[in-house]
Amino acid sequence: MHVPDGFFDAPTSIATGVVAVAAIGVSLRGARRELDDRTAPMAGLVAAFVFAAQMLNFPVGAGTSGHLMGGAVAAVLVGPWTAVLATSVVFVVQTLMFADGGITAIGTNITVMGLATVVVGYGVFRGLQAVLPKRLALVPVLAGIGAFVSVPVASLLFVALYAVGGAAPVPLDTLTTAMVGVHSLIGVGEGLITFLAVAGIIAVRPDLVRGARPVLSERTLEIRTETTGAPA
Repeated sequence: MHVPDGFFDAPTSIATGVVAVAAIGVSLRGARRELDDRTAPMAGLVAAFVFAAQMLNFPVGAGTSGHLMGGAVAAVLVGPWTAVLATSVVFVVQTLMFADGGITAIGTNITVMGLATVVVGYGVFRGLQAVLPKRLALVPVLAGIGAFVSVPVASLLFVALYAVGGAAPVPLDTLTTAMVGVHSLIGVGEGLITFLAVAGIIAVRPDLVRGARPVLSERTLEIRTETTGAPA
């Protein structure tokens, strides 16, 4: 979904650039509350993982391939604010060093593939976590669901931006069908990769997964309650 130069008109590119800069600015402040001695190195590893995973494409049929967007998995692992920063760095490096996406479209790519997937993926994850039982085994599953939902939603945002300021000669209905259809399939791969990545870390170091902390804190509280209530 990397947007090239000239796909959107100047006002749309400028507007998404402003949104991206504002999101990064707010995230710089929010990340201070998320990062500590344990999670600071994790943020770098997550950015490297997303960068490497985006370089690998998987087939989705009809000669089309997809790749990880990474917003949801980053948000679950290190928190949403840090995830916005990590994915933004990835998109900037990809654009400047590998010409993957246009320079004038950096803001658009950060907004669509980074900000949108972080907000939607983490929002779905936390929403499900709030209504379902607090079980550690559910964290990777919920993360995968959030990742799956985030991809077609991001494609709808792309279509909405195109409807407002698209500059390429592509009919809107054709673009909508192609984007939502293909990215629904890509979402399946995104969900699976997210599930495997989160499950792998939880299996060895669940304390490093930001999205697992509410579950771990509740388990600790239950253990302390049982210990306190035990007969002398």
